[in-house]
This record gives sequence, structure tokens and C-alpha cells, in this order.
Amino acid sequence: MMGTKVRRFEPLSNVSLETLVPKDHFYRQVDRTLDLHFVRDLVRSCYAAGGRPSVDPVVYFKLQLIMFFEGIRSERQLIEVAADRLSVRWFLGYDLHEALPDHSSLTKIRDRYGVTIFRQFFERIVEQCQQEGLVWGKELYLDSTQVEANADKDKMLPRFYVDAMTEHLAALFPEAEPRSEAPPTDRPPHRLSLDVPARTESDTTPTLPARHNWITELGRPDRTVRGTYQRQSDIWINTTDPDATRMHKKGGGTAVGYHTHYVVDGGKARIILNVLVTPSEVMDNQPMQDLLWHTCFRWHLQPTFACGDTTYGTIDNIVALEDANIRAYMPLPDFTQRTPFYGKHRFSYEADADQYRCPNGAVLARWRIRPKAQGTLSRADAAICHACPLKAKCTESDEGRTVWRHFDEPYVDIVRQYHETEQYKKAMRKRAVWVEPLFGEGKAWHGMERFRLRQLAKVNIEALVTATGQNLKRLLSWRGWGGRWLPGGAVSVVNPGDLWSHSLVPA
Repeated sequence: MMGTKVRRFEPLSNVSLETLVPKDHFYRQVDRTLDLHFVRDLVRSCYAAGGRPSVDPVVYFKLQLIMFFEGIRSERQLIEVAADRLSVRWFLGYDLHEALPDHSSLTKIRDRYGVTIFRQFFERIVEQCQQEGLVWGKELYLDSTQVEANADKDKMLPRFYVDAMTEHLAALFPEAEPRSEAPPTDRPPHRLSLDVPARTESDTTPTLPARHNWITELGRPDRTVRGTYQRQSDIWINTTDPDATRMHKKGGGTAVGYHTHYVVDGGKARIILNVLVTPSEVMDNQPMQDLLWHTCFRWHLQPTFACGDTTYGTIDNIVALEDANIRAYMPLPDFTQRTPFYGKHRFSYEADADQYRCPNGAVLARWRIRPKAQGTLSRADAAICHACPLKAKCTESDEGRTVWRHFDEPYVDIVRQYHETEQYKKAMRKRAVWVEPLFGEGKAWHGMERFRLRQLAKVNIEALVTATGQNLKRLLSWRGWGGRWLPGGAVSVVNPGDLWSHSLVPA
């Protein structure tokens, strides 16, 4: 006989979430192994002493972790999931009859905290990883990945037009003085001051221009136009996400987006030590030093080497690393393929005489010094070049072949010597399976393929939450959090060797 299920619900008495949620549930194990009460101290300065109680900061950050583990893309969907999931309600501490926070409150809380609080939250998780011995600190690996912006790539307008329109609207509708969200403090008594303050010695002392700090600026580039050179992003702006810039996708096609930069420890746990999001126009080498020094000083590390791809191997970065006694394990750009003529590597440098010798044995003596370009030019005698049988392969100039040498070329020669060592080759092989799988994990399971938020401050928050969750998975796995099906249990149920052998590695 076929049975038929009748829908009939009767109110239950003496029902508790403690009995409904299994003892071995994933969120129970997370709650046992992770204490988030420290976040109240992080955000205490964001709240006033009195007034209506807010959403508990611990609950807010638990919601952020749930969004990460469950692959949820919006606060509205997050609250809907939390409303009908007994395990999530138990993890948050909300009983069946209690109303959950409104999704709009989560957006306001995120804006109130800002990037600073989320970076501090990320760093506290890294601190716990360091206390558990998961941070080695002897090797650092740097890389970045393209992340599409939540924007329409076709909505591009000239930047001057958007700036003029913004100024016009600001003049038509002047805004009132913005309210400060900081809690009120006791103000000192008002004192009468002169209209023209007295000049002090510090006012007359010349100061150097402030250095562009990529982390402080949240990855925002300096758009000061020097000379006639302008980037496309200086001319065009996306009206959906003004901070996103055009990029050529590695798989083909174009989009507007960002670069997410990771600094990853060389230990077995692969802990992410630093995160930064920049517009896609920013090359990897530009924020590298700020990321590296912040990582070393924040976690008290003295790495043996820092490893990156060819984009990181600029002379400025190499000099900075070598002066800090950190080996620059980076491939050097090869410009010999740009012309059909002999490359610089075909010429041997004689340091004693400060001259080059060409493949045919002719001398290229120092010719000119270029202080602004920080280098010298060596040139061969024109008559010797005209009579040389190799001229067709060397140069087409009638004045003789020239070779450029940077003032810091000795540092580059040191890096070239590294390329022949087994330690360098091992580091490059390790890098191929070290950082990119983290990007693949984030894109396959945690929404890293495309940002859901817009503008630099918010996408940096999103990247920090993703990196925090990735570190947290490794920390909880180390503490014995038990099993969990994908995507939350990527570390515990998937063989790490499979992460970079399948489609998880981005193209």
C-alpha cells in the first residue's frame, strides 16, 4: 500500500536548539575551537557609551564567517539562510523565537567599521596562527590575481566629464557638514586664538613630499600626471564602479576589475600574511615593498628570500630586498626578444675598466651618464662597427652600438647568480603550487571570481574576509575541527595535492 504524507504541524513544547543541532555539527566544532570575543575590544571605539544596544559584534563577525563558509553573495540572502537553519541560529546564539538582525543593519555596520577593523580582525587570526606555530617566516611568496568588478564594462565615460558633472552637482546641492560616527568625547574649553597663528620653526623647515603608501591608500594609485604620459584609466572612468579599471583577462576578452595581492608564508600551512586590492592597472611590482615591509614588521619576520614572478623583478624592488638582506628570487625580464639584434647578455662587462666588450671583441667605452635615468651609456667606435662582420646582427645605427647600464646593475648581477642555484629553482617550483591554489580555492568556493561590493574600500573588506576565512580553515584544521563537506571543509576532505592538479588553479 502506498503511503501518503499529510502536512500537519503541531506546536511543540520544551524544544531547544541544543537538542536539535547534532553534537558533531560543523558549527558546533567551530564554536568549540574558535573564540571571537576579542572582536568586542576591536570595535569598542566605534560605539557610544549610551543608547540603544547594537548588534553584538561577535554575532556580526560570525555572520561574515557564515557568508564565507556557505558561499553566500548578499546580506539579504545571508539573513534568509540564517532564519531557517537551526545550526546557524545556534552558532549565532539566536533562539527560534528571536528576531535576527535586519540585512540593512549589516551593511551599516560594515560601513561603520571600515577597512581598519576588518584588517585588525584578519591580523588577529594570523596572530593565532602564529601562536600555533603555523607561520614559518623564512620564505615569503607574492602573487596577485585578477578579480572582476561588480560593474558593467561598457559604462565608461571620460574622466573629465564625470569630474565636471560631480562638481556641478556639488555646487547645486551643497551637503551639510557630515556627522561624525565617532563617540562623543569631552571637549576642552574654548580658547580665543589669533586670526594669524605665529609661525614656528617647523613651518619654515622644508619637507620632503609624502611617500605613496599603498596600504594606507587602500591600493589607490597616485593619478598625478607628470609630463605628457597618461594611462587609459586617467582618461576613462567606469560609472558603475569608479575605482575599477579596464583589464585584459588571461582567458581572453576584456573586463573592468581589480588585482588582489597576497603575501603567503612558506610554511606547510600556507598562511596568508597580507592582503591588498588595487585597481587592475596597478602592476604587481608597485605595492610589493609596502606589502613586504608591513608583513615583516607586523609579524617580526626576517625571511631568507622573497619569491615572485617577473613582474616583481624591477631594479627598485631588487635593491630594496638585497639591502634588507633578503634574497630576491625573481625572474628577470628578458628584452632580447623585442628586437632582432643582439641582446645585452651577449656583451661582457669589464668592471675594472668600466666598459663592455662585444661578441667580436670590440670595446664599448663609457660614453654618457644619465643621472635622471640613473645609468650610463657605453658606445663602440662607429668605424669599428662599420667594419664588423656581425653588424647586421648587432645594430643598424651609423654611430655605433650602445649598451645601457643602470647604476644598480651589480644587484641585478647578484640575482642572475641566484638563477643558477638549486635553492632558487626549488623556490620557483614551490611558488607554482603555493599561492595560485589559494586563488583557485577562493574563486571556486568563496566567490573570489567576482567582487560583490564596489569601490576600493569595500572590495578590500571583501578580500580581507576571504583571506581571513582561508586562514581560519587552516587554523581550525590544525586544532582538529573534524570533517566538513565542500566548500567549508576544503582543507579537511580534499587532498592538498589535488588542489593544483585540477581546475581549481586559475588560468
